Amino acid sequence: MDPAAIAVIQALYYVTTGVWPLIHVRSFQWATGPKTDLWLVQTVGVLVTAIGISLLWAGWTGATGTEVLMLAVGSAAGLAAIDVVFVARGVISRIYLVDAIAEAVLIACWIAARIAGG
Repeated sequence: MDPAAIAVIQALYYVTTGVWPLIHVRSFQWATGPKTDLWLVQTVGVLVTAIGISLLWAGWTGATGTEVLMLAVGSAAGLAAIDVVFVARGVISRIYLVDAIAEAVLIACWIAARIAGG
């Protein structure tokens, strides 16, 4: 697995999901369930987008060293943990488990790339 390709894939996923609540919060809520603090949804969107842009640059330039690995895996692990914990508590919709699976796949790809020497 090529770390640059993984970075670009994660970047596209993050930018897409990060920008979505910023440009059309109604459709975002339709897909993910109602939210009470829209400012918080949009704050998370901005942060996820910023991570995505950083990963996109890393993938584009091929600069996928330890710092990028930590950003990519750390953000994916954090988002997946939040998804699982808050779905289990009944705070957010089960659709967030789809995101948890996507995050787990990204983590697995990064680990496989690192094991392969990438």
